Amino acid sequence: MIWDAVILGAGAAGMMAAIEAGRRGRKVLVVDHARAPGEKIRISGGGRCNFTNLNIAPDRFLSQNPRFALSALKRFTQWDFIARMDAARIAWHEKTLGQLFCDGSATQVVDMLVRDMERAGVVLWLDCAPGEVRRSSDGFEVETARGVQRARAVVVATGGKSIPKMGATGFGYRLAEQFGLPVVETRPALVPLTFAEQELAWMRPLAGVSLPGRVSCGRTAFDEAVLFTHRGLSGPAVLQISSYWREGEAIHVDLLPGWDVASELRAARGKLALRTVLGRWLPERLARHLEEAAGVTGSMAELPGATLDRIGAGIRDWRLVPVGSEGYRTAEVTLGGVDTRALDGRTMQAKAVPGLHFVGEVVDVTGWLGGYNFQWAWSSGWAAGQAI
Repeated sequence: MIWDAVILGAGAAGMMAAIEAGRRGRKVLVVDHARAPGEKIRISGGGRCNFTNLNIAPDRFLSQNPRFALSALKRFTQWDFIARMDAARIAWHEKTLGQLFCDGSATQVVDMLVRDMERAGVVLWLDCAPGEVRRSSDGFEVETARGVQRARAVVVATGGKSIPKMGATGFGYRLAEQFGLPVVETRPALVPLTFAEQELAWMRPLAGVSLPGRVSCGRTAFDEAVLFTHRGLSGPAVLQISSYWREGEAIHVDLLPGWDVASELRAARGKLALRTVLGRWLPERLARHLEEAAGVTGSMAELPGATLDRIGAGIRDWRLVPVGSEGYRTAEVTLGGVDTRALDGRTMQAKAVPGLHFVGEVVDVTGWLGGYNFQWAWSSGWAAGQAI
């Protein structure tokens, strides 16, 4: 038997490609080494799956060619996936910044995709590791744990290196290189940042403290929550900036965005301690640390205006230099991947290898936190499924 397509990976992008190809009458096989499909979907969003975002736009995706994603994102939009959720009667809600989550369990999304594959006649082989992929006279030969499979097309939807405990590997990148496709250097993204011992000495006592803030690196800034941890900094704002940060660079943390902190401190002169005044706006443990870091004692009335200005400026622009990140172990996605210059943006097919497609996280397209990467999976998988 010759399959019209063998899809490597039963994640979001792979299942989407399978559904679309199957609905078009193609004979499709999906192969995955995992014991269950859609594991990243299942654990995402705290188990409720942040399945897309209302604010999808090309500038919210990182790539050496940010416009590459535009074709797929325009042809299968967030509204298209929302319509599928509604048709499946999966209740959802909007949280902050356009992020959409299931009201119930993320397994509803997995179940919907599996059901759609079954209805489209797609064959799913789980606990079946894919192996070598070779060109053949009629397309490709794909080695699997169940034997060699022949296919006219192969869709690589194996994801990136993030969360290796779930079985993530660099398989897709090696396959791309085998067929002569360039791969943009990969690195962990949407990941907590770590610091040297001298910073950790004061950060550890603040572990668990969370507050809204602004974190910037270069010209990019995010206004979301910041969380102190035993290893450094996390929280949505930090995860977002991690995709833009590089080793040796500083990040800047604004603990009170939009505030004229110096003026507020000057207005608070009196017998109160600095930590007490800061505690009106900031978590108590953080307020105490800032007082100690400023090296001040006594009441507000005793502090010179220049000292208050310095403290206010520091709160609005706290410069920190991470030494690294927590790596792929906790990274939500992988930055980099198969170079988009080697792919057709409408079909996700390798320009030099007809019939070989790459979709989802394995491609050099990485979205912001908040449903953007799932939408790229749906859109790129849809595009490949239409081309098989």
